[in-house]
Amino acid sequence: METATRRERLRAQTREEAKAAALRQIAAAGPHSLSLNAIGKELGMTGPALYRYFDGRDGLLTELISDGYHDLADAVEAAGEAAAGAEPADRIRALARAFRNWAIAQPHRYLLLFGTPVPGYQAPAHTIEAATRTLQAFLEPIAALGPGSRAAVLEEQLAAGLADRSPDHPWSGPVLRLGVSGWTRMHGVVSLEVEGHFGPMGFDPGLLFEAEIESLIEEAASS
Repeated sequence: METATRRERLRAQTREEAKAAALRQIAAAGPHSLSLNAIGKELGMTGPALYRYFDGRDGLLTELISDGYHDLADAVEAAGEAAAGAEPADRIRALARAFRNWAIAQPHRYLLLFGTPVPGYQAPAHTIEAATRTLQAFLEPIAALGPGSRAAVLEEQLAAGLADRSPDHPWSGPVLRLGVSGWTRMHGVVSLEVEGHFGPMGFDPGLLFEAEIESLIEEAASS
């Protein structure tokens, strides 16, 4: 029994070391650079030996993506819990800032999730489910702002799409529309910031990000 437990610990340690090495590769040269042979060399083993720990390069990539989505969601949800007693608008601000802080602190992981797709890689369905955790953290405070209905067809499609994945979800079409709209605008600003496109323009991207969140809050509150 002790041998099996020790073997499990060593396996888990090797997996974590391999994922850490993979993230260093991605930070240095992007997700397309991921190489099991290079990871194996860093860990003192062959690339093919890593197939005992992961289902090839795509299996490792899937774990890194899933870890990233859940880590981001954990950070956003923790910010939401810390602001649980605040007004809805202040909770949205706290969630959005947690999202941006995570991205700025770990740009390589952010771009792994939301940057250019890796050629030949198709993320499995469970990573999509993990990705929705962060979006759903925003829906409750958005709903508390009391949005109305403006884009009926889009709202119906959003509600139907979420119902396919989560039949018991409580969100109305208007709330989902505002959530996805805010999500899109937030991603747009953060992606441009992470990729360095605002650098030559001489302004603080954080101020633009805050302005977009305030615009979302005003839209939701006045709909």
